[in-house]
Amino acid sequence: MAVALFTLTPATAALAEPVPSEGASAAVSGIDRRELRRTLDGLVEAGMPGVYAGARDGHDRWSGAAGVADLETGRPVRPWMRHRVASLTKTFVAVAVLQQVKQGTIELDAPISRYVADLVPGERGDKITVRMLLNHTSGIRDYILWAFPSFLEGSAQSVEDNRFRTFRPEELVALGLAAPPTGQPGEISLYSNTNYILAGILLKRVTGLDPEAYITRHVIRPAGLKDTYFPRTPYIAGPHSKAYDDFHGLLTPVRDFSVYNMSWLGTAGSMISTVDDLNRFFRLLFTGMVLGPAEMREMLTTVPGYDQGGNPLGDYGLGIYAQNTPCGRFWAHSGVTFGMGTLVYSTPDGERQFSVGFNQQRWHRLDGNGVPQPHPIDRALGQVVLTGLCGGKQTAAKAADAWKPTFVTDFQIKR
Repeated sequence: MAVALFTLTPATAALAEPVPSEGASAAVSGIDRRELRRTLDGLVEAGMPGVYAGARDGHDRWSGAAGVADLETGRPVRPWMRHRVASLTKTFVAVAVLQQVKQGTIELDAPISRYVADLVPGERGDKITVRMLLNHTSGIRDYILWAFPSFLEGSAQSVEDNRFRTFRPEELVALGLAAPPTGQPGEISLYSNTNYILAGILLKRVTGLDPEAYITRHVIRPAGLKDTYFPRTPYIAGPHSKAYDDFHGLLTPVRDFSVYNMSWLGTAGSMISTVDDLNRFFRLLFTGMVLGPAEMREMLTTVPGYDQGGNPLGDYGLGIYAQNTPCGRFWAHSGVTFGMGTLVYSTPDGERQFSVGFNQQRWHRLDGNGVPQPHPIDRALGQVVLTGLCGGKQTAAKAADAWKPTFVTDFQIKR
């Protein structure tokens, strides 16, 4: 049977934004503080150990948290905790590549053989373009099943085996290229981490800097993101939660994966941040403070996107995707790694952002065919997101069963 796993991405100087008092009017701001707290508590009651969230609407800001960061000690979660944001890293990588497009060192529609011919040689490298890496239409398969080979045998033992292993980016690319392609270049958008490992290598080739160093220097710091960084060790620096996962019961009891060597995701998903930093970055991005108009148009040019299981993801651009909700269209990305999940949304005009992070993954149990079964967490998380995006109790309650946040299915355990 198959077990779905989810992975569930130069600015100007920092913007000064006032922080309103706790009593600021929800009617003015559109942020329903009371309902947000209720839905966060509801997510914990449904089984999530801990959750933290942040919302921005115009100049109004709110943050909150519920539950625990440590199941053993009962240490509470806090809104400012640092968090592995996984595939949200892709949004930052795409921004960095688009900066180089503006500078003329990278062409979006140039073949990647111009930059990485030694890694993707021959006709394949000539047919795949830089754009195809960023919108996942390259046809290169995700490497994760081969980096964690026990997944192919219906076991999650490789997760423990690789806890302190260091993967080289070239090693991960080789695994993805050796796997059967998902299609011809440009044929279909199927989500693959291999694309963004290659994008990181490409950045290094054209800038002369390690991609993490380039992104830190030219994307993270200019945006004034004080709690966003790429880890240099398996540990999360600063206040953080534990990260709980049992891989749908394959690893029991539930285990903590907050200490982990994230080289297996690299520029595809190793970044650490906070919900406030993510909201700030998406605000800057969608108010034109990160990329120029031409580069932003390229970023928001979409194709129909699908996860590795062939499930519709939405309209995928370059490191970002669009999702329709009961209160309009939002630009978003999800990120999930072992034990941690993140969702970030912004309105197209940059006026409203909502981010939420949580400290457990793969909470579903499986039926006899290996299909994940519905869980109360699903509905509770939908209520949190809809309240954060739309505001108001009635909107969230009415739509929670009909609408769910989109996550990216990276791979499936085969057994």
